[in-house]
Amino acid sequence: MDETGLLTIAVAVEQQSDHPLAQAIVNGAKERIKDAPIPAATDVKGIVGRGVSATIAGKQIRIGNKALFDHIPDTLSQQVSELEKHGNTSMLVQSNNDFIGILALMDVPRAEAAPTLKALSELGIRRMIMLTGDNQQVAEAVAKQIGITDPMGGLMPEEKVKAMEELQRTEKAVAMVGDGVNDAPAMAKSTVGIAMGAAGSDVALETADIALMGDKLEGLPFAIGLSRKAKRIIRQNLWISLGMVAVLIPLTILGIASMGPAVMAHEGSTLVVVFNALRLLVYKKEGGQRL
Repeated sequence: MDETGLLTIAVAVEQQSDHPLAQAIVNGAKERIKDAPIPAATDVKGIVGRGVSATIAGKQIRIGNKALFDHIPDTLSQQVSELEKHGNTSMLVQSNNDFIGILALMDVPRAEAAPTLKALSELGIRRMIMLTGDNQQVAEAVAKQIGITDPMGGLMPEEKVKAMEELQRTEKAVAMVGDGVNDAPAMAKSTVGIAMGAAGSDVALETADIALMGDKLEGLPFAIGLSRKAKRIIRQNLWISLGMVAVLIPLTILGIASMGPAVMAHEGSTLVVVFNALRLLVYKKEGGQRL
């Protein structure tokens, strides 16, 4: 099969999926095939962690990683291994029982990924771990480019959950950032789940504790910094309010302070608490400048 024929089949199937890799295939393929007609695909079904299947012109089409197929010819397997050595994510395309092509994608980190991870490191985050279904070689290639400390590749969704459970046993707290259906189970096991709002699936958004309302990674250090400052201010306000009560009650009981001044002092402490909390409104501007 020629390239155009292969890519039209891939587009027909993958354009009905919201997986990031599927969208990458569609966008890249359409640049190559131009105005070539796209066949109709029916019975499109996602196979979690493996790929997708569909029916085109009475033939069963399957597109996915090696785990999707029971038997792969040695020559084809070697081609896939060679592509993966160079950091490609590879997917095989099968029509009925015949393999008709390989789709290879290169993960290119976002421009903001490395600066974001650096900012997280400056905030005191010790380990940056990547859980991905891509093979380990691809994971390590991406990790070197952006500063990931622990790349974990070749993980199925259930294996991501096990990895998260293990991290929970070894670390005091684990935050997980995700945007897909495959991330949701592991995100539910994390101490804090963070969903990428604009790019996130509905399941990921429902599971997460925090949703970044935009597809910008640089919002992550800001969210962490803001939450830490909010925690500090809450503690300060508790000390101010409880401290004032602890002072005023004995003074009032002992007759040292009359009721009127005590009430005024209490209300004054309430205003101090409010103004102290309002400092969080300024943090957005400060955080924007830092990022």
